[in-house]
Amino acid sequence: MDRRSLIKKGAVAAGALIAAKSAGSTTRAYAGEKKFRWRMVTSWPPAFPILQTGVERFAKRVGELTGGRLTIQVYAGGELVPALGVFDAVSSGSVQCGHSAAYYWAGKCNAAQWFTSIPFGLDAQGMNAWFYFGNGLKLWEEVYSNFNLVPRPAGNTGVQMGGWFNKKIEKMSDFKGLKMRIPGIGGKVISKAGGAVTLLPAGEIYTSLERGVIDATEWIGPFHDIRMGFYKVAKYYYGPGWHEPGSTLELIINKKAYDELPKEIKAAVDTAAAELNVQMLSEFETKNAMALKDLQKNKKIKILRFPDNVLEGLRRLSEETIAEIAKKDAMSKKVNDDFQGFKKQLSAWNRLTEKAYYDFML
Repeated sequence: MDRRSLIKKGAVAAGALIAAKSAGSTTRAYAGEKKFRWRMVTSWPPAFPILQTGVERFAKRVGELTGGRLTIQVYAGGELVPALGVFDAVSSGSVQCGHSAAYYWAGKCNAAQWFTSIPFGLDAQGMNAWFYFGNGLKLWEEVYSNFNLVPRPAGNTGVQMGGWFNKKIEKMSDFKGLKMRIPGIGGKVISKAGGAVTLLPAGEIYTSLERGVIDATEWIGPFHDIRMGFYKVAKYYYGPGWHEPGSTLELIINKKAYDELPKEIKAAVDTAAAELNVQMLSEFETKNAMALKDLQKNKKIKILRFPDNVLEGLRRLSEETIAEIAKKDAMSKKVNDDFQGFKKQLSAWNRLTEKAYYDFML
């Protein structure tokens, strides 16, 4: 499939389906047509705002666009399979689709990490440009083809926050001995800086921070961080989220199940995923802005920016770490080479436009 026509084709097909439905002809048009019933698993807790609720919206949208020919029953993390069992469940065909984040599968597929976010990588706008009009989605499909999976971008957190700390970070040496909960490549970078990285499930982070088991943690952004109550047990809230500047969430579909769909239903699934990709980012941006205001006005939290010397140090270590990870296999090198080339090209344009504009406005 031509990446550049994916959304256009999906929109045309979806428009036709909607038109048929609005004309009252959906039932007649689909009488006798095969119907499909899918199960979808996610990595998110039940009713988890934006993420799980967004997936529920996606499933409903697919039903609308297909006139009920494809219905999707959504299961939150742990309801049908473990939260981090999504990849295997969809790959094996025990369920037809899932929603998660590609970097969770680094142990199974090293190259997957680039399709979520890497430190000092692309922001949400850049990731979408790479996927839809660069080689990003093509490479993602190539990587996942070995696992019987079809991937689609399906949400983005935007630039995350750098985390909650109980000590100030003013120079790189401040990371030495720092006990921090931070996963993925970002965690490897903090380890290089001398930190003691630990991985904790969501339910243990607050208590660990409160009791001094950890000195710092990253999570997502103000909206979800307030819900976790971190402002009650941490002194400083740092940004920006250098480790996850534009985290893409994924819709993954079992290839056999996807190939069994008629082309118009495939187009509807692709269209609903593209809609979710836009909607989820928009919801994150809106609710994080509102929550930030609450933190500043009502919670009296010290919100700080990492000093330039710290960001430069983290960027240097990130480049070293990413280069090491990319050398592990040919596919990872191929993905990283393309990603870095696209980023370099896009950065020249962004410096002239986005950065210049926001430097003046802010």
